[in-house]
Amino acid sequence: MTTTLRPTAPERRAHDGARSRTYDICVNGRPVGRVLLSTDPGAKGPAGRIDRLEVDPPDRHRGRGTVAALAAEEVLRAWGCRWVEAAVPADARPALGLATALGYTEHARSLAKRLTHPPALPADDSPRPLDATAFPAWLAARQAAHAETWTARGLTPGEAAALSARVHARAFPHGHATPGPVVRVLAHRGTDVGTLWLERRGESGYVVDVHVAPEHRGRGHGRTLMLTAERETLALGLGGLALSVAAGNTPARRLHASLGYRPYAIGLSKPLL
Repeated sequence: MTTTLRPTAPERRAHDGARSRTYDICVNGRPVGRVLLSTDPGAKGPAGRIDRLEVDPPDRHRGRGTVAALAAEEVLRAWGCRWVEAAVPADARPALGLATALGYTEHARSLAKRLTHPPALPADDSPRPLDATAFPAWLAARQAAHAETWTARGLTPGEAAALSARVHARAFPHGHATPGPVVRVLAHRGTDVGTLWLERRGESGYVVDVHVAPEHRGRGHGRTLMLTAERETLALGLGGLALSVAAGNTPARRLHASLGYRPYAIGLSKPLL
């Protein structure tokens, strides 16, 4: 039997170059599932995504998903992508096993928590809004840190810097006056020790970045910043908070687990050589 991908609609292209297209997974011409592929050059550089890969129940466990994933990678290669990303539900063991067998590795884990009551903060800690004079230095530092993560994932320093600049320009098109993002500075006994960047995404808050200055780490300030994020999320009228934690960041995962956050999706990636 031959498993192939058959387009079900014309390819869509956005003004920024992003592409997407849906396909049927076919066995000898018979549809047995579906695939959605996309790219987002404005946010992810030369990355493609398998946004959805579903095989109908009667045709599962027959290798259809494996062949479909490999065919999807070929499409993304033809689109000029240098790596592919996918998000798999944290409890989907068969899908995680398939991805691992195909060479995908975890690069991040998405966590979430339902919120009910604003937590108390330590008596010596006080968060405040980031003021306009401090905003440019804060933004430059976060932009540089973000670029480092993409350099570690295979981009050249120039590509990573350009990508990070685009991401932050989209997040703060009006600089400090941009409505929406919540940026807070945490002071401990009068000394600034870290920052929080929080956004609203749908009906939940989303922690984009938590940063504790190196000289102040290991003293519980990351926990206080997360508690601040919960308070700010509830103040926005939202009942849940989510975030993504990079693979290998064991201290952060332990912290979030102790605060009641649970994984709901695993972010996977694979270079397209």
